Amino acid sequence: MKIGFFGAGKVGFTLGKYFRMHGVEVTGYYSRSIQSAQEAADFTGTQAFAKAGDLTDASDVLFFTLPDGALRGFYEELRSETIQNKIFCHCSGALTARDAFPDIEQYGATGFSVHPLFAVSDKYHAYEELADVFFTLEGSEERLDFMEMWLKSLALKVKVVAPAVKVKYHCAAALASNYVIALLALSRRLLAECGFSPAEAERALMPLFAGNARHIAADGMVAALTGPVERGDLGTIRKHLDCLEPEAAQLYDLLAQELLMTAQAKNPARDYSSIKEFLLQSADLKGRFA
Repeated sequence: MKIGFFGAGKVGFTLGKYFRMHGVEVTGYYSRSIQSAQEAADFTGTQAFAKAGDLTDASDVLFFTLPDGALRGFYEELRSETIQNKIFCHCSGALTARDAFPDIEQYGATGFSVHPLFAVSDKYHAYEELADVFFTLEGSEERLDFMEMWLKSLALKVKVVAPAVKVKYHCAAALASNYVIALLALSRRLLAECGFSPAEAERALMPLFAGNARHIAADGMVAALTGPVERGDLGTIRKHLDCLEPEAAQLYDLLAQELLMTAQAKNPARDYSSIKEFLLQSADLKGRFA
C-alpha cells in the first residue's frame, strides 16, 4: 500500500519515518506550507506535494496528521468521488473516525482513527520508540480487521476500541501524561514552602519521579507502589492531610482512595479498612463544608 500524509508536523514525521523503515511505500507529504512538506519529505526520503489532490491520487491510505480542529474541514475539502476505495486515517486521541470523516462511506471510502498512546516530543527521533507504543484503532467496520492486521504487520502493538469509549480512552492518556505534571507541580510548590527554590525543588524531584517510573515500567504498578497508603500508615496520612490547604487536601484524599485499590492488590491480606473509612469520612466532611 502507498501511504501519504496531510500535515508535516511531529506525528507526520514520526509515522512516515517508521513506515519507511518497515518497508512501507510512503508517497510523501502535503502541507499548507510547502517548506514543511519538503522538510518532512527530505527526512523520510519521499516527495513533497504542492496539491492535496495529487497526493490523494498517488496514495492508497492517507494519514491526516493535523490538529483536531482542522480535520473535518480538510476532509470536506477533499470529499468527492475521487476518494473511492481510499482509506483515510486521523491520529487524534479524542475524536472518533466519524467525527472527522462523517460520511466517508457514502463516497466509497473508509475512515479510521489510528492514535499512538505516546507523547511525540521530537520529530526527528520519536520513531525510534514506536515499537514499544500501543496504537488504538477505531473506525469503519468494513476494513477494521484489515487495518488491524496491517498495523500489526509493522511490529506495532494495536488495540481496537469502540467509538463510544474514545473520549474516556483519551482522558486516561491525558491523566497518565499531562496530569502527572500537575502533581509534580504541586510537589514542587510544597517543597518551595519548605525552603527550596523552584529549580532546586525540580532537581530534587526528578530522581524520585524517574526512579519510580523505571520501577513501574520494569515491574508494574502494583509492585512499584510504596508509601504510607501501601504501608497502612494512617498516622502519616492524617499528618499529610493536616499540612495541606483544603483544595490540595481534597486532591490528596481522592488520590489516596484510588491508591487503596492498588495497595489491596499488592497486599491482599492487609487490613486497610481504617484508612478507607477515614478517607471516606474526610472526603464527606470536605464536601459538606466546602
